Amino acid sequence: METLIVNYNSREKRFAYLKNNRVENIIYDRPEHRSLVGNIYYGTVTKVLPGMNAVFIDIGEEKNAYLHRDMLPSYLLSAEKQKSVTSFAHQGEKMLVQVNKDATGTKGARVTGIIEIQGPNLIYMPKGRYVAVSKRIADEGQKAAFRRMGSRLKTVEEGIIFRTSAISSTEEDILSELTDLRQNHQELLQKATAFKKPGLIFQKDSFIEMILDQVGKMSSGEVIVDDLALKKQLEEINNQVNYTYYNGKENIFSVHKVEHEIDKALKHIVWLDNGAYLIFDETEALTIIDVNTGKFSGKTDYQETVLKTNQLAAKEVVRQLRLRDIGGIVLIDFIDMTREKDKQSILTLIEAELTKDQKRTKMIGFTPLGILQLTRKRTKVTLSEALEIKCPVCDGTGRILSPETVGFRLERELLEHRNSEFEAVLIETTEKVKEALLGPNEAHREALEELTHIKLYFSVQPSPRHYYVLKQFGNVNEISQKGLDS
Repeated sequence: METLIVNYNSREKRFAYLKNNRVENIIYDRPEHRSLVGNIYYGTVTKVLPGMNAVFIDIGEEKNAYLHRDMLPSYLLSAEKQKSVTSFAHQGEKMLVQVNKDATGTKGARVTGIIEIQGPNLIYMPKGRYVAVSKRIADEGQKAAFRRMGSRLKTVEEGIIFRTSAISSTEEDILSELTDLRQNHQELLQKATAFKKPGLIFQKDSFIEMILDQVGKMSSGEVIVDDLALKKQLEEINNQVNYTYYNGKENIFSVHKVEHEIDKALKHIVWLDNGAYLIFDETEALTIIDVNTGKFSGKTDYQETVLKTNQLAAKEVVRQLRLRDIGGIVLIDFIDMTREKDKQSILTLIEAELTKDQKRTKMIGFTPLGILQLTRKRTKVTLSEALEIKCPVCDGTGRILSPETVGFRLERELLEHRNSEFEAVLIETTEKVKEALLGPNEAHREALEELTHIKLYFSVQPSPRHYYVLKQFGNVNEISQKGLDS
C-alpha cells in the first residue's frame, strides 16, 4: 500500500511517501532552503584555478559557484582533452550555467555549463554532443531505436536524453518537442543579453516536479493533499491512485503521524525493533553511523545475534539515509562479524535496500577494521541542516565546558591579579562554576582570597553555558554593593 501525503497550504511545503504505513521519504521546501538545482544563471568567471582544473563563478547568490573544466561546453567540444582549464575559460568571461548541486556548509553551489532543458519526453542539451536513454527503459531494442532516432534529429553539438515517457510517443511528437526545447534555449540566450550583472535566468520548481514524479511512479494507493488546486493538477498525472482532499484543522502531517517520524529523524539515537540502536554523527565532511546491540541479547549463539542485529541495522540505515537526506561519505560501524559470509550477507542486503533510493549511491565495501564505506549523492542540505541551527551553547560540537574546567580557568585568571592595587572583584558566573571555584561549603575561599589579596564577590546568573566574567575591580565598599559575598 502506497500513500503520498502532501502538506502544501503553508509557506513551508513538504510531502511524505509511505509504504505499508511506514515513512520512506520526506521532502521539504521552504523559502530559505529552496533547492537551486536545475536553476539557470547568467554568471561571470571570477577565478580560474589551474591546480583544481576549475573556475569559480559569480551567479548572483551569496557564495560563488564551482565549475569543473569537464563541465565547460568549450572543453566538451574540444578535441584536446589534456589541456588545462586556462585554455577553456578566462576571468571575467560571461556564460550560462545550471546548478547541479546546492551549496552546503562553507561550499558554494556546484554548476555545469552543459545546460539541460527538460520536456515531457526529452532532456535537451544544446552543447551535450551525445544521445542517451533512460535506464528505466529495459528493452535493448527500444533503446537502440531511440539512439538512432536521436542521432538523426540532433545536430553534432546537441545532446538528447530520452525519458521513460518517450516510449508512448511517435517520432513526430519527439521532433515537435525538440523544436520547442530549441526555442526555449534561444529565449534563454535572448534573456541573458539584457543582464548587466550575474543573476537568475530560469527558476525550476523542483518541489512540484518531485511530487509529480512520485505520483507518476505509484501503481496504486492514495494521495492525500491539503490544497485543492494541487489535487486537481495531480489527478491528471495518474488515474491508478485515489485522491483525497484534506481540509481539517489539525495539520495533515500530525493527523497521519508523520511529524513523529520527523522528530525521530532528527535524533542522535535511533532504536531498532529488537532493542538494538544506531547512533548518528553528522559532520560537514562525512556521516558516521554506529551499530550497538543495546538490549538485544538473542536466543542463539553470539554470531547469530550479531548478524540479526546488523541485518536490522542495515535496513534502517538505508531508510534513515533517505529520511535524513544524508549525502557525501557515509561510514557504518557494524558490530564486528568474524564470518566472511555474514559480511557478504550485509552487503547484499544493503544493495537490495538501495534500489529503493533515487539518489545515486556507490558502495565501497568493508575496511580492514570492519567499517562499511559508501557515498551517496548530495544535491541539497540534509534534513538536520534544513530544520536545525548550530547550538549557540556548544557551537555545534554537542559538548560544553564543565563547571570545573571553567572554575579552574577563573582561578588562574584571578591569580594573575594577585597583589594588585584593588581590594575586591565582582565576578559574574553560574552557581556551579562558583561552587567549583570555592569548593564544598566554600572551603577554598579563604585560601584563594589570601593568595590573591582580593575579596571575592559574586553575581550569580542562570545560564545553560558555564562561564565567568570579571565585571569590576575596586574597593570593598564599592564592590560589595553590587555583589554578594557568599
